[in-house]
Amino acid sequence: MAGQSSLILFIAASRIGDAVLSSGLVKALIDEAPHARFTIVGGPLTAPLFAETPGLDDLIVMEKRPLGRHWLDLWRRVGKRRWDLVIDLRGSPISGFLKAERRAAYGRGPTRAHKVIEAARLLNLQNSPPAPHIFTSPGIELRADAITAGKRPILAIAPGANWVGKAWPPDRFALVAKCLLGPGGGLAGGRLMVVGGTDDQRIAETVKAAAPDSRRIDLVGGEDLLTCYAALKRVDLFIGNDSGLMHLAAAAGAPTLGLFGPSNDDLYAPWGGHCRVVRGGRSFDQLKRLDPGLRRPVCHMSDLPAEAVLAAASSLIGEIASEQLHARRL
Repeated sequence: MAGQSSLILFIAASRIGDAVLSSGLVKALIDEAPHARFTIVGGPLTAPLFAETPGLDDLIVMEKRPLGRHWLDLWRRVGKRRWDLVIDLRGSPISGFLKAERRAAYGRGPTRAHKVIEAARLLNLQNSPPAPHIFTSPGIELRADAITAGKRPILAIAPGANWVGKAWPPDRFALVAKCLLGPGGGLAGGRLMVVGGTDDQRIAETVKAAAPDSRRIDLVGGEDLLTCYAALKRVDLFIGNDSGLMHLAAAAGAPTLGLFGPSNDDLYAPWGGHCRVVRGGRSFDQLKRLDPGLRRPVCHMSDLPAEAVLAAASSLIGEIASEQLHARRL
């Protein structure tokens, strides 16, 4: 891979979920060459994920402009430099014209695979794909400690999605939260963390109402992504739609239950040992036949009952508890 003093240009994916799923490539390069220097390019949503990368020389926030002029702006910033390695997760034309000893641009392989594996193919690491990894700072970790200080366990829920078709009804999230945190639930007596962006404020209100103020952590629109990521390291279970926050939770090591409908869990399931997927009675292919363009303003998640999500969450909680008990006995 990269040499000890390599200059690496990393063009990150434009969506948060894709950027998280391919973030393990940066960690793999740092492990291989601790003194490598990075210039990382991302959009306004994804660039902040890489702000604490070790060896970061420059973090370029690329705002989309008409007629693709954002690529011309990027060329002006990076085109004169000679790179040891260029990794382009967007598969853009610019990576082919840069001066580089080695380049790797995203393109669909002969067979589709999970996005972590597709990213790993860029560095021929598909046989042992690097898990998603986001770097933070001591200050961010201290902030996360302060946010989550108090009684455990913590149930995190992210009710938002980038399209209404992928959004499970918020009242069902609230029902599952009440059951898990209430008497006899798998996380009885614990606290509820609600995570989301400013656009999620309305739907989040329904979910927040599942727990009293004294047992609620509100991270909807109030914290940056890296702080949310650090806070998610400290939760006992995360439940959310297929979204960037779901992938961020899995990358944080949180036991993660992803709710899927009109998206392909073969490609986008949360990545990790304690990650699970639950979906309703219709497969992705069935939903795609109903909505070929996957753009109709209709909720495609209505066939996923709260009982199925509660059962899947309880099963995952029980599995983790059994593992912990076994580990204590060793």
